[in-house]
Amino acid sequence: MLLLPSLVLLCSAITTARAVTVYGQIPLAQTASAASATTTTAAAYDETQLQPPAIPSPKPATVYTLQLQRDATGVIGLSIPHVGVGFWGFSIEMSVISQVLGKNSSLLQVPFLNLMANLQERAGGVIIRLGGNTQEFAALVDSIPNGHTFAKTDSGSTQTTKTPAVLYTLDMFYMASNISSMLNVKWFFGIPFNDSTNWRLAIAENAQSILGDNLLALQAGNEPDFYQQFGRRVTYSPQQYYDEIGQLITVMDANPLITNKNMLLAPSVATGPWTPEEVWDTGFMNTYKDRMFAFTVEHYPNNNCAAQFAADGPIQDPQTVFPSYLSHTAVVSLVQPYVNSSNLALAAGKPFMMFETNTASCGGFKGISDSYGAALWAMDYGLQMAWANFTHGMLHVGGQNVFYNPFTAPPTNQSTFHEWSAGSVYYAAIVLAEALGKTNTSQVVDLWGNAGNVYTPSYAIYESGALSKLALFNYVDDNTTQSDLLVTVNVPTGVPGTVKVKYLSAASVASRQNISWAGQTLGGHFEVDGRFTGTLNVTSITCDTTANNCVIPVPAPGFALVFFDTSVPQLSIGQATQTFATTAKTKVRNTATVDPSVLATSNGHMGMGAGGNLFGSTSVGSISAARRRAVVGGGVVVMGAVVVGGLWVVRALVH
Repeated sequence: MLLLPSLVLLCSAITTARAVTVYGQIPLAQTASAASATTTTAAAYDETQLQPPAIPSPKPATVYTLQLQRDATGVIGLSIPHVGVGFWGFSIEMSVISQVLGKNSSLLQVPFLNLMANLQERAGGVIIRLGGNTQEFAALVDSIPNGHTFAKTDSGSTQTTKTPAVLYTLDMFYMASNISSMLNVKWFFGIPFNDSTNWRLAIAENAQSILGDNLLALQAGNEPDFYQQFGRRVTYSPQQYYDEIGQLITVMDANPLITNKNMLLAPSVATGPWTPEEVWDTGFMNTYKDRMFAFTVEHYPNNNCAAQFAADGPIQDPQTVFPSYLSHTAVVSLVQPYVNSSNLALAAGKPFMMFETNTASCGGFKGISDSYGAALWAMDYGLQMAWANFTHGMLHVGGQNVFYNPFTAPPTNQSTFHEWSAGSVYYAAIVLAEALGKTNTSQVVDLWGNAGNVYTPSYAIYESGALSKLALFNYVDDNTTQSDLLVTVNVPTGVPGTVKVKYLSAASVASRQNISWAGQTLGGHFEVDGRFTGTLNVTSITCDTTANNCVIPVPAPGFALVFFDTSVPQLSIGQATQTFATTAKTKVRNTATVDPSVLATSNGHMGMGAGGNLFGSTSVGSISAARRRAVVGGGVVVMGAVVVGGLWVVRALVH
């Protein structure tokens, strides 16, 4: 394992009584003379709250029965067993890595580690892709001025959001490796595909040598069906892409520094100009399956490019668009075009992944993408993909100017007093991690209950061949309680005496704050250190073992995850047992010492730039917040640690 020096992270057990945390940290991108902060209006912190859609007419039945089989052998249409960590992973645009992961390999973002620890507790680990459109122009350099790990330069791209070229140093790989030394995080990187004559394979070489088994695969082309439209090729077709994959494999085979030749991801089409079937028709799957880790696609249900980047096409009104995310129809129509491809991948013995998605491309919609309704949508979408035998989905993460982020660091000039923000879709990732668990045996079936009503979808989840969980949705927004559901679950061969229920709750589908999972929340904008707060609240429901019925209430709106096995560890999980906290003191005035149980901490983040030059970022809005100035020199982090009491471990890690 290769690790970088002076990793300023203090790892603690969740109990931190009497531990002292020094707050008032000057952001890593600033000096003490930084300008005072002003209120930001960046998309990631937009306060727009929409009106919930009207109650459907006719309204769904509020009382209905689901008849389930206890044994998986009696169920028609079950998915294959879900194998791997969780379902939702994260696709982090390469140009914002330093905002999300940390300043460099020696100083990582503590809130990010805590957020990943929450998922690891529930699913055993997390998968993360570092890439996106910006990977296509990425270039390794020996160094970047002022000790930066990343910088941007003009790529000459003509696409909607002027994708920059990312310059990176080897420290990017050590950053990922250091994270994997503390958490079970596995990584995907992407091979630059903008020049198929002179392949730049440094990402493949160094990712394999530095990350080892923590590297899962390498993406070969990102949305190649848009290459012609974005000016990356003069003309381009599925056959030309097939040919270039063959050329890439030939070059990789001749490269002794690439030791694993069979870990590619492709074709990652966006189902724009091409469909996946047009790629399969070239013989792609049969020819290259032995070289693939998985087959992949990427897709967003809508786009907001006209509003965000003045692209061609009419600007869409979020209030008008909102209802399209609030029914089962939305996710079924998203997944249906890929069922054939999923079946082909299954026959080829390979995983099938949705490698990049979110509520809408070009950053999502204000008032929608960070709403409770988006969380319902993302849970329904993930379970629908799991039922269609997708192995994983990857929620995309941009920068400050997107609405859909699962998590966002504060703007650099506010990180002395603001913490992170958690988006609603992060809660969806948490819920699906619990729903599918760690057994690698979970099988999913869409029940189409309540006479197939699209506003009240439901799924059953079987583990180790037996009924394990039930997922119940209510998309209807009605604060009168008149649309609350009472779902009778009947199992002819018997129900347990008691079932347990966890609810994902909010006041409205339009709510953007006060979302809670089993009574716990991460906090609102600028309040998140990655740890859940509040008392864990798991509801016990007594069943009628004579009639073999359990009656489950689901509020409007609402989501319930019903546990038939009340001994499973997910029921006791609130905050992860492993969390991370910083005791770094980098501010010399206005510091305070308080009990860490009432004081959250954050490392902040910085923007990127080389020589003062800053460029716009990726297609989904990963524009960095600000230029930074270095506060490190000679390989030494200029920080002093103050630790009193508790069990803390300071890692000084070396190559």
